[in-house]
Amino acid sequence: MTIDIDAVRDYLTGLQDRICTQIEQCDGQQKFLIDNWKRDSGGGGRTRVLTNGAIFEQAGVNFSEVYGDNLPGSATAHRPELAGRNFRAMGVSLVLHPLNPFIPTSHANVRFFIAEKEGSEPAWWFGGGFDLTPYYGNTEDCRHWHQTAQSACEPFAEGTYDKYKQWCDDYFFIKHRNEPRGIGGLFFDDLNSPDFATAFAFMQSVGDHYLPAYLPIVERRKSTPYSEAHRSFQLYRRGRYVEFNLVYDRGTLFGLQSGGRTESILMSLPPVVNWKYNYQPEAGSAEAELYDYYLKPKDWINEKD
Repeated sequence: MTIDIDAVRDYLTGLQDRICTQIEQCDGQQKFLIDNWKRDSGGGGRTRVLTNGAIFEQAGVNFSEVYGDNLPGSATAHRPELAGRNFRAMGVSLVLHPLNPFIPTSHANVRFFIAEKEGSEPAWWFGGGFDLTPYYGNTEDCRHWHQTAQSACEPFAEGTYDKYKQWCDDYFFIKHRNEPRGIGGLFFDDLNSPDFATAFAFMQSVGDHYLPAYLPIVERRKSTPYSEAHRSFQLYRRGRYVEFNLVYDRGTLFGLQSGGRTESILMSLPPVVNWKYNYQPEAGSAEAELYDYYLKPKDWINEKD
């Protein structure tokens, strides 16, 4: 079996370029700062960050490729047999935090790992996905997001969308709050079957479907008027993003444990956040509707308005 690491790298760097170009065009005001960096113990990356845009308060799109002698604990927790192997990990990870509370925050990640040891077959896998975190729910947006996720899965094995939608619902769950982070999407990891070419093609399909899933939502909601109360709720809900990423997210933990670049790893965090003690939304409000209706796993494709 041929494992073409160069082809994976070329796809990922090209994906970062395409996403940044289209986000700049969508924002229309700001450009991405480009920050090339090197990792002392092997590898490096290219971080791109857009701030204070007309649409995006902060948008981070990171490419990294790191390697080393030992996989960190976050990578071997489920596969202890890989401990002690050298590794190479590369991926594109992004989080877009819009200014308007009626535009959801979105996240996407596609990545490749390979772990090798002399005398053993290399262990490799792909992972990634994308998920949506609305502050004010809209069934049309949720349906479009999941229809596009389903389209990304259609060329592959039957049941692929259902499997990875469920995994996303399970993964992006804030256990200490007993609530989902958002309305889900796709999440997959440890994908190395049926062969390299098919697994690589699936990763590419997920990466290629991210912008068609997200940008139409941005265009529909970017001119929605909002108040200080809407903005205050958005900042409060952003705190959930911080809590999940710092407590549970595998990519964040892997980056920090592997000696990655802290600024690039934490670019996913929103620029402004509020926490409120024991906040409870007013019954019957749009804020309460987010909890009561939207933060519940659903068959969004068939959900009625």
